[in-house]
Amino acid sequence: MQIGILGTGVVGQTIGARLTQLGHDVMLGSRSATNEKAAKWVSENAPRAKQGTFANAAEFGGIVFNCTSGEVSLEALGAAGAANLAGKTLVDVSNPLDFSKGFPPTLTVCNTDSIAEQIQAAFPDAKVVKTLNTMTAAVMVNPGLVPGEHDVFLSGNDAGAKTQVTDLLRSLGWRNVIDLGDITTARGPEMVLPLWLRLMGAFKSPIMNFHVAR
Repeated sequence: MQIGILGTGVVGQTIGARLTQLGHDVMLGSRSATNEKAAKWVSENAPRAKQGTFANAAEFGGIVFNCTSGEVSLEALGAAGAANLAGKTLVDVSNPLDFSKGFPPTLTVCNTDSIAEQIQAAFPDAKVVKTLNTMTAAVMVNPGLVPGEHDVFLSGNDAGAKTQVTDLLRSLGWRNVIDLGDITTARGPEMVLPLWLRLMGAFKSPIMNFHVAR
């Protein structure tokens, strides 16, 4: 499968690298087609790794991952282009964190809205699925790093897109995929982040995750 990833940070690079290992062709997109971080990532993950602009990656991918910071996601997706996202599954891994006043960050949007909902409203022809935002990047692609049972959440309006994303998650090793419902349910996982950050501070490690015991 051809997969486009928007964002050259740790999350984008980590997800992209694992997907190439699973046999997918992945293009990492950024503002510049010659981004140095993307070029280094391509050299480390050849031959299935490519780089380009946001628009290049969105056009390339049958599925597109938004791994940009929540503060700039709408801008990045605008650069990717609505036409390049139309009809495609758009996996939103972003979080609405504002670090402008230091740590801990505040949420730029919460309670009555979410970044995922804003993305879906701005790009109505894309099939937005929120997932993987409640853990560190290493756990996203290797849930076995955390012992025992733990969960990944899923939100979105399109059943087919959620099935497609669930299949990808299972290929990454996820056993417990919890479908929360439509895209408005993304508010919950996004608002979990302040708790996750406090837990990371308490445990002195990001290698952890949430499990819903029933």
